[in-house]
Amino acid sequence: MTHNPLHTISLAGKPLNFAELVSIGARQAVLRAGPEAMARVAAARAVVDAALAQNKPIYGSTTGVGAMKEVAWAENQLDTFNMGLVRAHHFGTGEPFSDKVIRTAIAIRVNTLLTGRVGCTTGLVDAYLALLSTDVVPVVRRTGSIGCADIGLMGQIGAVLTGVGEAVFAGRRLPADEALAAAGIEPIRLAPRDSLAAVSTNAVGYAAAAHAVRAAATVVRVMLATGLTTAGALGASRDPWRATAHVGNAHEAVIGAWLYANAKGWDWPDATHIQDPLSIRMMSQVFATAFDVLTKAGNVLLDATGRTDDNPVVCDGEVLTSGGSLPLEVTVAIQSAQIALAHVARNSFNRCVLLGNGGRRGLPVNLVMPGAIATGFGPAIKLAGELFARVLTMMNPISASSVVVAGGLEDEAAFLPLVVERFERQVATLERLAALESILAAQAMDISGDRPDCVAGMIYELTRRHSETYVTDRPLSAEVEAVEQALSTPATLAELISHASLADVDTFFALGGVGDCNRQGSLPLTG
Repeated sequence: MTHNPLHTISLAGKPLNFAELVSIGARQAVLRAGPEAMARVAAARAVVDAALAQNKPIYGSTTGVGAMKEVAWAENQLDTFNMGLVRAHHFGTGEPFSDKVIRTAIAIRVNTLLTGRVGCTTGLVDAYLALLSTDVVPVVRRTGSIGCADIGLMGQIGAVLTGVGEAVFAGRRLPADEALAAAGIEPIRLAPRDSLAAVSTNAVGYAAAAHAVRAAATVVRVMLATGLTTAGALGASRDPWRATAHVGNAHEAVIGAWLYANAKGWDWPDATHIQDPLSIRMMSQVFATAFDVLTKAGNVLLDATGRTDDNPVVCDGEVLTSGGSLPLEVTVAIQSAQIALAHVARNSFNRCVLLGNGGRRGLPVNLVMPGAIATGFGPAIKLAGELFARVLTMMNPISASSVVVAGGLEDEAAFLPLVVERFERQVATLERLAALESILAAQAMDISGDRPDCVAGMIYELTRRHSETYVTDRPLSAEVEAVEQALSTPATLAELISHASLADVDTFFALGGVGDCNRQGSLPLTG
């Protein structure tokens, strides 16, 4: 199949954005190294070469690493050491990261090399770009990093450059030397400093985090729509959302206005005119906080894509040791987002319970159709509780856990890849919870005879394509999974955005085109 890239991205050592990261991961862009950036790489390398010529010890180039930092290698030993160093760090295990994540990781590594602070050769930059241009994707098993430079993860990429390890090429998982040969690439000999530069960075953790944060923004975007659908099915008052648009903070005002605007066009009767449960009244606050925290995490992450996290680094014409390999700011930001996702999960679970309990708008207990002999959705509410518990238990922070390795030289870590993995599981769990809530809401609307419009109508129609109205007791497992899959597609997200944009969120996370949006958070609240 011929690949037709859409555009060219010139990497220059500056922070990337989500649109660029998405294009890179999906292989929808050609990557180039900017000439000025490559000149910086060459200038930094000249500093390293001068230090090597003067026989100055350089950590991980002329000396060992970690507990072997005092071991100095003779000139005739450097080639063997540098080739062995990257291969020794090929110790990751378990399931591999997706091709999208690894393409993104390689691009981030190239971009941080182009800051001109690393001291690698321009040949290392070219070698990474060759992998991307031919789409040789190293197989990177995801268990093997304490989050203080992804040495066990990046080592799997670096090893492929030398012809060992595994890589995917043309859809086949091959030994690295075979993949390189098929792509017309020669294995490289890693020069002093290049070997450590190939392993001592958090590029894989950053890439995985970028994809996870964007996925989180997507599922929260969808759950805002399913939450609105449930609110209508329960006959919620729109007044709290309208009030938030006037008195909430800036982020809450946007979400309140979005909820209020998109509740129009569906004339549901209020179940009460006095006070709704908090899970409905406070949707603006819950979702606004989630989007706010995710955006902050995204900004911290993007900043890291244009900043070297190497050790050592080149500054002021010298090679200096550094502590920049600890990705603590990014890790703490992701953990904050985990807390926000737990609040979104609780909000959804509470609405599911309200639907299952019945009573509001005359809805029957367990949403059993009038006249039917059935148990209904009562048992399924336990699934909602279990999903909420999953999200909740995965939010506990782990970045401050104690770790001491390499003779006490390495006693700080952030565990970023593990934090991201737990975050991904939260996102996947929320996708299932959104599906269950949409099925419950659709059942309630069928009982009440509702005909929703716009966002709620879209959620209803999608749900009913995969799950019929519940009359007689039946298995629900496959239906929940089918709705989950349908809600998670790019087409569903694009349709949702076309109905009702959240311009700042959609643009920042590159969630799709705004389209012909007739209802959004910026609409006036009068009328």
